[in-house]
Amino acid sequence: MTQRVVVVKCGGAAGIDEARVCRDVAALVAAGDRVVLVHGGSAAIGDLAGRLGVPLRELVSPGEVTARHTDPATMEIVLLALLGKVKGEILAELGRVGVRAVGLSGLDAGLIRARRKKALRAVIDGRTVVVRDDHSGRIASLDGGLLTTLLDAGLVPVISPPAVAEDGRPVNVNADRVAARAAAELRADVLIMLTAAPGVLADPADEGSLLTDFRLPGEGGTPGHVKGGMAAKLIAAGEALAAGVELVVIADGRAERPALSALAGAGTRVHPPVDLPADRPAPAAPRRRTVPPTQELSPRNR
Repeated sequence: MTQRVVVVKCGGAAGIDEARVCRDVAALVAAGDRVVLVHGGSAAIGDLAGRLGVPLRELVSPGEVTARHTDPATMEIVLLALLGKVKGEILAELGRVGVRAVGLSGLDAGLIRARRKKALRAVIDGRTVVVRDDHSGRIASLDGGLLTTLLDAGLVPVISPPAVAEDGRPVNVNADRVAARAAAELRADVLIMLTAAPGVLADPADEGSLLTDFRLPGEGGTPGHVKGGMAAKLIAAGEALAAGVELVVIADGRAERPALSALAGAGTRVHPPVDLPADRPAPAAPRRRTVPPTQELSPRNR
């Protein structure tokens, strides 16, 4: 029997229970799946920055996609939070539920390589400006062979930013796009992106307006009502689908069984544009599903 490859992206927003995600990873592994867990850490980054007195900024692109402004001080916070706190907590929890896991960042053995962004365009006070002090990059490669070696050994890779740039120094990259690239390199069957929302919402202010199916626009980009962190997730979903990943789900990381619920039908199934690729069956028309109210929606669904 062929083993299913499942990539799970655990968002780092407040309210997402990493222990529940780890419990679901254990269940998937016990069922015979090969699992890669990708994590962010926005809440931990914000908490540590506040304790150390480091101000954080977000940049909003002209397309209204939100990204962290990673200046030198923020880069240090990202390294400390992701590698020194979040990853260790996830690995400890996976060990507690009986999962043998290995923690890697993009810096380990050059797992994730990126091209450093020389400048970013951002909208500040209504004007589009160029930001040049940002330590972020675009993913150039991800070593799927290394992940396959770990999976073949019966291990669960737990991976995260940062990546390594051309000069050998760390750069921040979007964790959703790391998950999409990992899924593409592994030819994964499923990519699950867990966030602090029920899925893609028709009305971002109404958690009851869940879209159970979402067709990506054919012209690229994201619809005007989808902004911020969710827009970044849809971009990543599109990259995974274009690479041949069969199923991409954006689902609620605050649920009792977040990954298992996503596989059972919760959240939003994201579909490729009608013209890419042409041989994929068209899903039913987008449906809205009423969901029970949960805690207040986080401003950063990562």
